[in-house]
Parts: sequence; C-alpha cells; structure tokens
Amino acid sequence: MTSHSLLAALAFAALLATSEAAHAGEGHDHGSEAPAAAGQALPRFTAVSEAFELVGVLSGKQLTLYLDRHADNSPVRDAQIELEIAGTAFKAARHGDDEYEVVLPAPLAPGVLPITATVTAGDEVDLLAGELDLHEPAHADESAHTHSWLGSVGWIAGGIALLALLGWGGRRAIGMRRVRAGVAA
Repeated sequence: MTSHSLLAALAFAALLATSEAAHAGEGHDHGSEAPAAAGQALPRFTAVSEAFELVGVLSGKQLTLYLDRHADNSPVRDAQIELEIAGTAFKAARHGDDEYEVVLPAPLAPGVLPITATVTAGDEVDLLAGELDLHEPAHADESAHTHSWLGSVGWIAGGIALLALLGWGGRRAIGMRRVRAGVAA
C-alpha cells in the first residue's frame, strides 16, 4: 500500500469516526430500549389522609379529581368534595362513576398553590391538604436544537483538525522521500 493510499484511508477513517452519524447521542441510538414518552405531563397534586387519597389532574381550566379509600385503593363514589385552591373555594361535581370535576373560571397562575380538600363520604368527614406546583412551559425544542448544532460544530472542527494534521504528515513523508531520492542519486 502506498503512502498516498494509506493517508487517504486514514483520512476517510478519521472522517467517518468524527461524523455525527457514527456517534448516536442520547435518545438516538435506536437500541432495544423503548422510546420515552414525548411531551409534558399534566400538572397534578395528591392529598392523603388516614381514610382517603385524593389525586387532582389539571388540564387547562378543568381539574379532574380521583378519590380513593387509603386502605384498599377502592374508589369513593358518593362523596362531597369541597376544594380551596390558593384561597378560592370550589365545589366538585360528580363526573362518571369514579371521577369528580371542578371547572375553574380562569387558568391558574404559575407557582406553588396550596390545596385543601374537605371530603364528606357518608358519616366520614376528613380534611386533606396538598400542593399544586405549576410552572411556565419549558422551551425544550430550542435547547435541544442548540445542543445538536453545537455538537455538530465540535465534531466538524475536530475532523478538519485531524485532516489537516494528516495532510501535514503526508507532505512531510513526501518531502522525506524526495530527500532520500536526491541522496541516492
């Protein structure tokens, strides 16, 4: 193998090794692992007592509530639920067999909101407390795009530097060959 073909093979291998396709990043390896769910989960809160467990899921202005017995996780179907969210009182309405619902007059402001629930189920009355942590939506797409672009620039710069180094070494080898040929003549 001549030095030119050896250098060409090394340059091609270096280029292939530094390409982004050769190094899959996190979430891009297409392995046997199942892909993670995309998107953000809906905000939720839990409030637990010795008798009850209340879970609330917020979707816009609709707050869906699930009330279960703490001991066996069985749904509580005929309860009265009164909520106080950040100082404002709401009465939940039954929605289907196992759900309760509160429709808020306006979307809730971001922040950590205290929630108090008074649950009346038959002769039982219980007070539950929890917090709803609302955040502004994150702009994950922009940060992912920037990270991907910056990673590509790094790999490209490394590849160019390696090719320049190989080119310099190749010119030096050719110059050494000429010097030897001149000495032999």
